[in-house]
Amino acid sequence: MTDSPAPATQPAIIKTGRNLPIWMIASWLVVLSVLAPIGALFYLALQPSDGVWGHLVSTVLPRATWTTLLLMAGVGSVTAFIGVTTAWLVSMCHFPGRRLFDWLLLVPLAMPTYIVAFAYVEILDFTGPVQTALRQVLGVTSARDYWFPEVRSLGGAVFVMSVVLYPYVYLTTRAMFLMQSACMLDVARTLGSSPLHTFFRVALPLARPAIAVGVTLALMECVNDIGAVEFFGVKTLTFTIYDTWLNRGSLAGAAQIACVMLLFVLGLVIAERFARRKQRFHITSKRYQALPNFELRGAQAGLASLLCATPVLLGFAFPAALLASSAVKRLTPDLLLTFIEPALNSLMLASFAAAATVGAGVVIAYTQRYDQRPITKLAARLGSIGYAVPGTVLAVGILIPLASLDNAVDGFMRSAFGISTGLLLAGSGTALVYAYSVRFLAVSIGGAESGLSRVTTSLDMAARTLGRSAGETLRDVHLPIIRTALVSAAMLVFVDCMKELPATILLRPFNFDTLATVVYTQASLEAFEDAAPAALMIVLVGLIPVALLARTSKTSHRSG
Repeated sequence: MTDSPAPATQPAIIKTGRNLPIWMIASWLVVLSVLAPIGALFYLALQPSDGVWGHLVSTVLPRATWTTLLLMAGVGSVTAFIGVTTAWLVSMCHFPGRRLFDWLLLVPLAMPTYIVAFAYVEILDFTGPVQTALRQVLGVTSARDYWFPEVRSLGGAVFVMSVVLYPYVYLTTRAMFLMQSACMLDVARTLGSSPLHTFFRVALPLARPAIAVGVTLALMECVNDIGAVEFFGVKTLTFTIYDTWLNRGSLAGAAQIACVMLLFVLGLVIAERFARRKQRFHITSKRYQALPNFELRGAQAGLASLLCATPVLLGFAFPAALLASSAVKRLTPDLLLTFIEPALNSLMLASFAAAATVGAGVVIAYTQRYDQRPITKLAARLGSIGYAVPGTVLAVGILIPLASLDNAVDGFMRSAFGISTGLLLAGSGTALVYAYSVRFLAVSIGGAESGLSRVTTSLDMAARTLGRSAGETLRDVHLPIIRTALVSAAMLVFVDCMKELPATILLRPFNFDTLATVVYTQASLEAFEDAAPAALMIVLVGLIPVALLARTSKTSHRSG
């Protein structure tokens, strides 16, 4: 197990010759760039919507709100069941394949929900392999002769999102179970408690904060989704924003719905905090990891293996197999050439966004290291707020500040040089890089803070004693030490950007496609096989963070 970081001392604030805290200024500039789209969203929502808002309130919004609530309730319940059950089994029980399932249960994270949705429509639709086989078995030819659940429904959306998003609950809950394993759970076992009794009476109550965090993360991703819900015909608030903006042509109306959606996100955060209220757990032993306590045999062992294998098969194996099969059928040199430009666009945007996001994250984390006043901690919290804002909401808010800058630049160039610059920012990939950076800044802040927490403050003081400035200390001392943490954060942001769909659809320039938008467009046209190669590329890239998480998991096992 790694040593805990040394107690942090509080070096003085870094100041310039004019006695200004330059790092604090830089940190708050980053925070303001995060808050600007949210502020612009409320400003836009106050503008006249030409009667669209009244129509939405009376007809569209109540149904979309109710549908969103039902979707969240379903996804929250199913992800909690799958995540908690599998986390308990791999953490506390011996059964065949346990070590393999320990990391395989993370693999569905590599599958974007919209890709899995497209795959399951192909699998479960009337012409798909499941219903085709069912008709052959029953000896019927018409759908009127038998019953099969409709995949394009709210239930289908709950199913698909749950089998993809449960790893959020699995990760947080499993970590809590592992910390408990050498403490109270051992006591419960020595007192003769059965595995089931120990789970419900001891482990589950203690794991409630971790479960709340995991479910909240899953629901935030659920609320953010637009591809899957549209493909299933589920008209949530996210879809309503998209429809109001692009199909009804009312940006103000879309902003007003986006403000309502922010209330949902705020409610999730409050609910997560409420679930963890007044709960403090302290580990009194240094044995954070222990071998599983319960040996499962016979039918119990088989059931445990089946319970762990099912979400992996449903969330990854079956959709990935269909993607691979379809890609092999359709992958021709001509089709491959059509994916080169979208792939390059995705790589370019994701690379720029990852670099900008990690740089901004380092600024905030480094400022917090040198100045631990409440105002600096507030900056770190506000900088992370973008992760809780759905991509559609963020896209609506980003248009206002970027369009204002574009108009200002265009006005200056017209008056000074007689040249019209047009939409330099809002009409280019800059808007997407900005949206990605705001959305995923929390990831880079977390990575930078994690890396810096392992650097003893004595190195800072030694560097300052030798006459190094704060910037030189960061460049020569800290960055080489925390490089691994920053690279990991950059890779996570890169992959998230490659998969991101809602903001990309709304902010992409004309005639500009990424792999995600290609998959979305082709699948919307019912040309799933044509979209399969691009979808497979996204999934393969998505395996990067899964590999990192699996490696971290193995390290934690060895360090116990």
